[in-house]
Amino acid sequence: MAKFYFYKLTVDDGGAPCVENDLLTLAICKPMIRSTADDRANDVIFGFAANSLHADNRLIYIARITKKLTKGNYFKQQAYAHRKDCIYEWTGTTYKLRAGAKFHCSENHLAHDLGEPSSFARANVLLSDDFRYLGGSLPEHYKKRFPNLARALADLKRGHRCYHERALLDELQCLWDETRRDYAQEFVGKQSQQSSCDVSHRGSGCAIAVPREGC
Repeated sequence: MAKFYFYKLTVDDGGAPCVENDLLTLAICKPMIRSTADDRANDVIFGFAANSLHADNRLIYIARITKKLTKGNYFKQQAYAHRKDCIYEWTGTTYKLRAGAKFHCSENHLAHDLGEPSSFARANVLLSDDFRYLGGSLPEHYKKRFPNLARALADLKRGHRCYHERALLDELQCLWDETRRDYAQEFVGKQSQQSSCDVSHRGSGCAIAVPREGC
């Protein structure tokens, strides 16, 4: 059964997620989600704004994972080299920051994004061609109708939690269905911020809504 991941973004500048050419990718943010989300299970990610980004915690994007690249293959394939979030390249022995990278322009981010050089265990990238990216275009519109989700977001801090309440699962499913219905696949909102090489995309906490069988 699909899992619903949801988290708060502190930055929305086109880096994480990156939306280009009808494809949404998550390559340099949320390593836990990138490691555990599964395209074969139709897992869905919800990205909401942190208070520091938009105080109303508006919905930034929803994406169903339709492909997952592991072992750094996203950064090795020429097909993705032009994308803004493809900021690393393989030298034959290790990864390095790509010349002209638009994000995380310090080598200090590499271990967080891809993992330690001994394994690069975090070098997983999620791709979606079934998404709605609203960016900062729309104000909060879900809290009154989805009180369980509103409470879960208010309580969400750093770290990884699993939520098992049926009511929360139902609200997330409803929000996913409504957003897909109300906005065409090609709808792309305006990102909240300009791209910046100096900011970190390490967001606030994240949670997974899953059936009672477990995380």
